[in-house]
Parts: sequence; structure tokens; C-alpha cells
Amino acid sequence: MAGIETQIPTNRRRFLLSSGGAVAGVGAAWALPSQRSSSGTPGAAPAQPLTQTSPDRPGARRAAPYGATTLDTAAHLGGSGGYRRITSGPGWPLVVRGELAAASSGRQDRRTALACFVQFTDLHVADVQSPLRTEYLRAGSPGSWRAQEALSVAGAVSLVEQANAVRGGPHTGRPPAFVMSTGDNIDNHSTAELEWFLTLMSGGRITPNTGDPTAYEGVQNSGLALYWHPDDALRDQDKRRGLPSIPGYLEAAMRPVVSPGLRLPWYSTPGNHDDLPGGCLAPQDPVLADYVTGARKLFSVPDADVAAFAKVLDSGGDPKSTVLKDILRHNAAGARTVTADERRRMFTPHEYLRAHLDPAVAGAGPVGHGYTDNHLDGDRMYYSFTVAEGVIGISIDTTYRSGHYEGSLGTEQMRWLERTLAAHSSRHYDADGRLVRNTGADDAHILVFSHHHSPSMTRRPDAGRAEEQRHDGEEVIALLSRFPNVVAWINGHSHVNHITPHAHPTAARSFWEVNTASHVDYPQHARIIELVDNHDGTLSLFTTLIESAAPHRTDFDDLSAVGLASLYRELSYNAPGLAAGLHHGVHEKMAGTPADRNTELLVRRA
Repeated sequence: MAGIETQIPTNRRRFLLSSGGAVAGVGAAWALPSQRSSSGTPGAAPAQPLTQTSPDRPGARRAAPYGATTLDTAAHLGGSGGYRRITSGPGWPLVVRGELAAASSGRQDRRTALACFVQFTDLHVADVQSPLRTEYLRAGSPGSWRAQEALSVAGAVSLVEQANAVRGGPHTGRPPAFVMSTGDNIDNHSTAELEWFLTLMSGGRITPNTGDPTAYEGVQNSGLALYWHPDDALRDQDKRRGLPSIPGYLEAAMRPVVSPGLRLPWYSTPGNHDDLPGGCLAPQDPVLADYVTGARKLFSVPDADVAAFAKVLDSGGDPKSTVLKDILRHNAAGARTVTADERRRMFTPHEYLRAHLDPAVAGAGPVGHGYTDNHLDGDRMYYSFTVAEGVIGISIDTTYRSGHYEGSLGTEQMRWLERTLAAHSSRHYDADGRLVRNTGADDAHILVFSHHHSPSMTRRPDAGRAEEQRHDGEEVIALLSRFPNVVAWINGHSHVNHITPHAHPTAARSFWEVNTASHVDYPQHARIIELVDNHDGTLSLFTTLIESAAPHRTDFDDLSAVGLASLYRELSYNAPGLAAGLHHGVHEKMAGTPADRNTELLVRRA
């Protein structure tokens, strides 16, 4: 592809890390006296720290990827068969992309670091025992349920630990200033999950269990061969394709875990799973609201119901969740009894904002994590903030509040976005392509954050905001292209690493769209993003992928929080179709090509 250049890393530290010949210092998850406890239960088992040693204690060690990036080493599937183990392998090269601006020689020696931060996305912290979960869709599509979901808290805390271990960007050495989480922070839109997410980001004790405090009540001990049963000898469909038996797994998955909390400030952007139950169901529907906190749960339904529900989920043609409510009603006799729990209740946008504004979850700041009391007026979930001197971040809310997994922007927010862009631009272009000068504004480099990426944004009407026209991804691209100082649009949702140049006929009006994979599915990535001025009329945006701090190598006998975080990764790499014969095409689609991973993205300086 024209404009793309690959640079193979050769330094010895990377070689040692990727070959297992070096290890890095280990981090820890210590509960401080002032830290809050999340969903704790009287008499619960002691919390598991992620490690038993302090990161500041001399001699504390843990194998890569702790403190490493995927330039150094990356997880790779080894062996063969239905279940493949993870090994530490070589890192991925830096790919220089010059589609929007040419890469000049010598820029490495004259560049100036402008900003460095970390992007998390699609953590999907999940209450796997929620009655409203629809695991039974797996009967129609094996990928509709994840074997690793019960470990989402341990996996996410390990990612927090890795962000804490990043002392400087790999290309600039500049310490990260903050973490931005670009949505789908939680999975089921429940109050318990929201509390777990806020606690893992800000620090404290999390008990990833609802319902009966002493017993697991989900699908993984149901006796149904549709699901992986790690604790017993049932020959379920996952064991038949090679997944192991791990006695004690479910008990370990429910034990309390202590998050160290991020040592750097963090910001929050909403996703469809944050706004809607299941990421697509009708919010605050009285039938669904009663069911999710109640004492009945469906573990399986007839194939015809699976097909009917999957069809409306794919089309988005059922914003009131009528099909699901019909399924719950006419299968009620087959539902199993579980322990009711009010902590599973849905929350309103107002409550979501209030939870972020709680000083108890301020962590390293800022209080509100991008939101302020002013956002409570109208329950607005979009804002701007200072990334670094001369760099502005804009977080937008792309969710449908009426029930759909796609995204869009309403006219009010589009107008706010245009005003905000103009306020930080000395010049831009109007919708007809005419140059507009704003002599009262200082140019800032602009980074836009959202959950949805441009292909997943549509003009579908939003019944939750019926009075507003909706705007799709192409319209957002057109608006951003009017401002020469927009550098990048950074997002998630797709669970895929993909980087797209958005070139405008006027070369100075172009930007990059950086789409990052999830932390729940393969390949479980986050990114370190660095912005530099090359002092030759161009900027470079470096996008370096990182994994969680958990070791690549797993041990089925290690059910500590560290061991579970490693297993969380390995199970995701063994999802149906990934570890078997389809792995080549599926792997590249989700992990992206080398040009979607560790990159230097050049753009003209406004």
C-alpha cells in the first residue's frame, strides 16, 4: 500500500522480552484504608491482590508483558488442536503511514512531544449471573456467549495495572497524562457493574458476584452442554473442542479482587452497553426492569425463539424489545430459580452521571472524569477537556437511548461539536467549502473521542430523543474535515483494530480514525497514543498497542487474580473459530493488519 513503511524493531531489550530472556518489575493491587469496597458481602472470602509484592519493592519481578508494549512482545497461540496455549512471541513492528502526509528523513531527531495518554475501550465488565443476559443465543451462533466472561473484572484490573506500569510513551518517553475509556465500560447496564467499573478505575475492593453471596447461579454449572462447565466432568460442547476442566474456577471467579486504581487521571466516554441493557434493549422498560432484579432466569429457549430474537437484534427493528419480552413470557415455566438482587437494576443517564461525580470514585481525578454538575442539566454526556498544552480533547456521546447497538449524533450535539471545534480553530471551512477565519481563537491540535466508529453510526431515529434529527458517521467525518487542526478521531465498538485515513481534497484538511479492539474479546488490546510535532510541517500520532499485565503463560492450577487474568486472555484467544482452522482470517480481521497496530500516522500541521 502506498504511503506505508514498516520498521522492524531490533533493539536488544525487545529481543530479550520477546524471547523470555528478560522480565520486568511487578505491580500490585493494594487496598488502601481510604479506598471503597464495591459490592462486598459480609463474611466474603478475602480479596485477592493481583500480586503479592509492591511495584516499588526492590527485586519484585514478573514476566512480560508487565511493563512492556507489543513492540516488545505479544501473545501468540502455540501448539495445535482445539485448545491452544498462549506463548510469548516477538513484538510487532512499527509501521509508518504516510497517506495523509509524507514522512521526511531526520524527523526522529527534531521532533517535540506534545501529548501522551492511554486508551481503554470495550472492557465489558460483566455480571455473568444477571437474569436478563441472553446466553441462550449461543444455540444459533457459538460466538454469542464468551467462555471467559466470568473473569472480566480480574482481566480489567490487570489492564489497570499495566497502565500504571507505563512510565513513558515508547517513542517520546513522555509519561501518560491520563487514560480515556471509550465506552462499553460495562456489559449489562446494571448498577452493580457500574460500581465495579468505577471502583476498578479508581481503586478498591470488588466482589464480582450478585445474587447468592455463597454460590454461582449462572449458565456454567447449569448442566447444559451448550456452555463450558469448568468445574465438573460434563462433556459440554466446549470441552469437546478442547477447553479444559479447571476445578475451583467458578468459586475463584467470584472471589473479591482489589484494584490498585489508576495512578493517573482518567476520563469516561459512554457506549451502548453503558446506556442500554445488553447494549441494545429498551432502557427502563418496566417488564425488563422487573425481570433483571427478579428471581427467575432463562438458561435455554427453543431454537425458533433463538432465531427470532437474533433476527431483530441484527436488524434493530424492535426498539421496544417486544420479541424478547414475548420470549420471557411464554418460556416462563422453563425458567430456573435464582437469587433476586436489587443491585442488578438498570440506571438512568442522570444516575450514570451522578455515579461518576461521586467523590468516592475520584481516584487520581478529575472528579466526574470529564463530567461536571452542569452535565446533569439535560443529562448531557459530551464534553471537552485539555489533553496537554495546545491539545484539546472532545468526547462525544454516540449512543441511541431508545435501544439499539448502532450509534449517531443528534442535531444539538452536532451543533455543539461544531462550536467547540471552531472555538479552538483560527480558521476552518464552512459546509460549502468557504474559508472562515476566527481571529479570536487560538489553534489547538484536536483529538475527538467516541465509542462508535464511523461505519457503525446511522441516521436511525432515536425514540428516546424523537424530536431530534440524527446524524451518521459520514456526516461526522464531513464536519471534522472542515477543521484543519483535527488530528484524529479515536474510538472503539467494533472490537477490531483498524486505522483509516480520512483524506479531504484539500490535503491540509485530513485526519486519522483510530479504531481499537476490545479488552473482552481477542486480542484484548489497549493503546498508548503519543502526539509529536516533527517541525517540518507535519505531526505524527503514534498508536502502540498494549496487553494487560498478566503473564502470557497460564497455569490451570493458579486461580489467583493474576492467574485468572492470564486465563481470561487465553480463553478469549480460543473462542470458537479462532484457535481452529479459521484462525488466520479471523485473527487478522480482529487484531488488524500490521498497519492497524503499532503505527506512526503522519498528518499535515494546521
